[in-house]
Amino acid sequence: MPDQPLCFVLMPFGSKPDPGGGPDIDFDRIYAAAIKPGIDKAGMRPVRADEEQLGGIIHKAMFERLLVCEYAVADLTTSNPNVMYELGVRHAARPRTTLTVYATSSPLPFDVRLLRTQPYRLGTKNAFADDHATELREAVTRHLLELRAQDRFDKVQDSPLFQLITGWHPEPLPAAATETFQSQVEAHEDVKDRLQAIRAGARSKERRPVLSAELTDLRAEISAAGTSDPGVLSELFLAHRALEDWSGMIEVYEAMPDDVRAQARIRQQAAFAYNRRAEKTGSAADRDKALFLLRRLEEEQGSNSETSGLLGRVYKSQWAKASKARDEANARKFLLRAVDAYVRGFQADWRDVYPGINALTLLDIQGGTSALATKDQLLPVVRFAVEQRLRAAPDYWDRATVLELAVLADEREAAFDALDTLLVMEPEGWQPKSTAGNLQMVRDAREGRGQHSDWLERIIDALDPEPAVAAAAAEAGAAAVGTPPT
Repeated sequence: MPDQPLCFVLMPFGSKPDPGGGPDIDFDRIYAAAIKPGIDKAGMRPVRADEEQLGGIIHKAMFERLLVCEYAVADLTTSNPNVMYELGVRHAARPRTTLTVYATSSPLPFDVRLLRTQPYRLGTKNAFADDHATELREAVTRHLLELRAQDRFDKVQDSPLFQLITGWHPEPLPAAATETFQSQVEAHEDVKDRLQAIRAGARSKERRPVLSAELTDLRAEISAAGTSDPGVLSELFLAHRALEDWSGMIEVYEAMPDDVRAQARIRQQAAFAYNRRAEKTGSAADRDKALFLLRRLEEEQGSNSETSGLLGRVYKSQWAKASKARDEANARKFLLRAVDAYVRGFQADWRDVYPGINALTLLDIQGGTSALATKDQLLPVVRFAVEQRLRAAPDYWDRATVLELAVLADEREAAFDALDTLLVMEPEGWQPKSTAGNLQMVRDAREGRGQHSDWLERIIDALDPEPAVAAAAAEAGAAAVGTPPT
């Protein structure tokens, strides 16, 4: 295998707010379209930080990568605090081989303006167009090749600490430790690539049995190797989610090291899995576990769009169960708790439309003059928030929100247009089911108030055809034996 030095990438995950007030910046697009292929073309292996994906910093893994990876690329756009901290650690340990880049629309802070930083362009509405990606990709490759050539001859220092402090020469790590770590990282990156392929393939229902078997084998490999790498465990966790294997998610979570299991993102997703399994099995213990995890997170961190939104989901599940049992007192109690949690989450961060759209849905279901008036006040705010997200790089939930908003506003033509857009996407299987479930609850509530919505039923069937197919089969079978369907 040719020599492939490791190149650690310091940059935010997902979409982040533009400090200048423009649309969010899609850093995953910047990484995938420019930075990663630029590193690949330079003959290096990209290693991306896992801490934001996990919801917090795993210090040991982060320090190892900063100290041991021969090269690094840091994106300073938006002056992300984690990136700045990591760059400081890197500059304290390595005199050279660190490349910094930034979007010209985001001014650099004073303390890093003296660095030789490669600028890149963002287009209208902060879109990262293909021509801009090509420019940055080629620049990353060129600069990394230059750094590699300079490093062979100890030329040019890019760390201000080494440049300005005479005699600053920290002891390098032992060669044996470095080689061991590098081999571990390479193995972990291979495993993460395989797990990401399983997640991508899970969008096809036909492939899921095969992928589930692959995941079982891969999980056994990870366990046998005693892997505690946070990135590997996070990808394993999310691969089970993509396959809608809630028990698998829970098993992975319960076996995680304490420092990984303590991360907010991991606890949120574990609560999600416990609640999903409770919805499937009716387990009160699983639902209580989900509530415990989310309430503790709110106590520790205050209201948060993700945590409060998930808490709203648990209450919504309890409301649905009580409604099905015709337990009207508990149904109303859980419905009001769910609305309150979703509103709390949306107020914590109006840019996260998930709790906002769910609050609107439940207010519509609740009905009554007060609830519907609140819905009418909140709906334009949620619509504005999702429109801002659509200006950047919308994901499945953004597009689903457009559909649900159209339904809640009784805009039939807009709803079918949004459905067409949604159907051409490739979501994970559980995602359209979740949207269909929300819309089914709206339809049922409206039918109960005498508002007939056959057009909404067509949308629900398109998102999740299985219940409609099963109902049609039951009706056909019943007709064959001359009895009404149950």
